[in-house]
Amino acid sequence: MIESHSILEPLQTAQHYVPPSSRELRSQAVYRLQIGLFGLCAMLLIVGLANVIRDRMRLTDSIDPIQDVVAVDAKPTKTASDPLADIGVVPAADPSPTPTPTQNPAQNPGASTSPTPGMEMTGDPSAPTTP
Repeated sequence: MIESHSILEPLQTAQHYVPPSSRELRSQAVYRLQIGLFGLCAMLLIVGLANVIRDRMRLTDSIDPIQDVVAVDAKPTKTASDPLADIGVVPAADPSPTPTPTQNPAQNPGASTSPTPGMEMTGDPSAPTTP
């Protein structure tokens, strides 16, 4: 059996700080460089893996042609209605456009077709004007 006092020398006096040698400094720099490069490669692999997963998801999210068939066979759903708007208590959330009346000058010859009030045209627009 090995005796413990032969492996480690007992400390008789205080130890003084010994600055690291150039070999130790170089070893620490190489170790830090290895750790940095390993981290950089790990991040590159993670980003690449995420990109592959996203591309696969995009391919599988494409519209399935069977859904078109199912959508045709499905019963139409009733749109939600607002009962208060139906009876006229509140204005409708989605107002329907009101049809604008179209004026036909041939049916109503006395109607004015001027775009602004007070600016009425008189006479035939194609007739030559005399000074």
